[in-house]
Amino acid sequence: MAGKVRNLLNRDGRYFARLVIPKELRPFMNGKTELRTPLGPDYREALKKLPGAVALLQHEISLGERRAAEAGAREVTMGRYPLAPDQIALRNYQSRLAFDEELRNTDPRYARLGLIDDLLVAKLRDGMAGRLSDSELAEVVGGRIERFRRLGNTTAEIGSEEWRTLARAMCISEYEALSRVAERDEGDFTGKPSHPLIAEAQPVADELPPVPLKVLLNDYIKSRVAIGKGRGADKRWQPVLLDLIDFVGHQDARRLTKQDILDWRDARLKTHSASTVSKVHLASLRTVLKWAVENDRLPINVAEKVRQEAPKKQLEREQGFTDSEALAILRASRSYLPAVPDNPANREAPQTTAAKQWAPILCAFTGARIAEITQLRKQDFRKEGDTHVMRITPAAGTVKAGGYRDVPLHPQLIDLGFVKFVEAAADGPLFYPQKKGKDALTAAQTIAGRVSKWLQTLEVIPEGVSPNHGWRHRFKTVGREQGISDRTLDAIQGHASKTAGDNYGDVTIKAKKAAIDRLPRYKLDHKK
Repeated sequence: MAGKVRNLLNRDGRYFARLVIPKELRPFMNGKTELRTPLGPDYREALKKLPGAVALLQHEISLGERRAAEAGAREVTMGRYPLAPDQIALRNYQSRLAFDEELRNTDPRYARLGLIDDLLVAKLRDGMAGRLSDSELAEVVGGRIERFRRLGNTTAEIGSEEWRTLARAMCISEYEALSRVAERDEGDFTGKPSHPLIAEAQPVADELPPVPLKVLLNDYIKSRVAIGKGRGADKRWQPVLLDLIDFVGHQDARRLTKQDILDWRDARLKTHSASTVSKVHLASLRTVLKWAVENDRLPINVAEKVRQEAPKKQLEREQGFTDSEALAILRASRSYLPAVPDNPANREAPQTTAAKQWAPILCAFTGARIAEITQLRKQDFRKEGDTHVMRITPAAGTVKAGGYRDVPLHPQLIDLGFVKFVEAAADGPLFYPQKKGKDALTAAQTIAGRVSKWLQTLEVIPEGVSPNHGWRHRFKTVGREQGISDRTLDAIQGHASKTAGDNYGDVTIKAKKAAIDRLPRYKLDHKK
């Protein structure tokens, strides 16, 4: 029996995100005992929405915690709500003026006194200028700093540079607040802070709702899928973001800092290659945060300038298969027959067998990506005149370049019986079993992985060459040897145009067929 999903509530067929409010916080949250957010009637959709909804509810509870801390009713972990010195100074300034307003409303004697301690003002000026020692600063503003320490806004230790910076900022804050008090004693309530530290301080962003990283990733992927791109990115990128969340201890993108990303990068370098950290970890995070900024979900991309140099890969051989290597792979593939196990339940699916027999040679004669081959369906093949044509289309799973492309079949494929294989196949995918609700892209990638793993067990794949991508390099090499233009080869393989001029005119099926027919046949009927 499946376990109960934490924080998910089902009431009469509708789902809610639910958090219980701790008893000691309820007086600071309008007496509520719990918080709920509706997620709709669909279970799968509710599960997708749950992390973001819980993050918003946790934010409400954290604000309740802070209200309780400000009222002295709850202890707060030091540094839980870190603020910059100017933000603390601004809060102190606002707190001082709010208290002044309260006293003027409740006790007329306060306004009549109109006393400003000139000695205190002088000390504040000295503190602003940096002329006071640590002990003198502590005497003047130490109590105010301690208040914000108890609220979890700072962990600065007295005597440190960080503490002195904050103390000087508090001197500025106190001095500006006293200036407003003096103005109010004269009936002038229009005064504004003049010191740039207070005047230009940005309001604290923690009153804004959190922006969960998981939600950002999901929304980014949806935006890409909507234009025919990004399929499968969630499975590649989600582990990266989960790792970052685990590292920083929260998933609020609004709270991320550049230093967080730098520390995370350095930690990952201890367990991953510089290339992986650069091209996977940092690249995926930068992309998601950039999208969030462009769509007004975040004000800045804190990962924008975080980079990691990676050593250039040193090639020790060509990236594509040589003639002898290609022959060894294709002969193994074309002669493949599955083992017959004692237990019928362990028999290999006929579609998997077909993939091992046909996928390598299809890659050899089309230069296609392996998953573009294993996702092929019966309806992706047709005949135009005397030409048999294969269509590689995102409708079958995915195409990296985004659009479909038509590729004529090489005569050797027809002679080997591939067209007859397609005609005899059932409707639907050729190389994986069709199951209701099963994602085509995932199924195609699974089969592609099985073909790769099988070839590696035969020890026919040379070191330094990708079992599947090696065909794309070889296709380009052989095509150039036959005098085929790069533009025609790019059109067959689905590579992007290199220049704006390449986008003018079409590479027709006739031109592609003429090119593919020039590719030499493989001698599969005998061994060297």
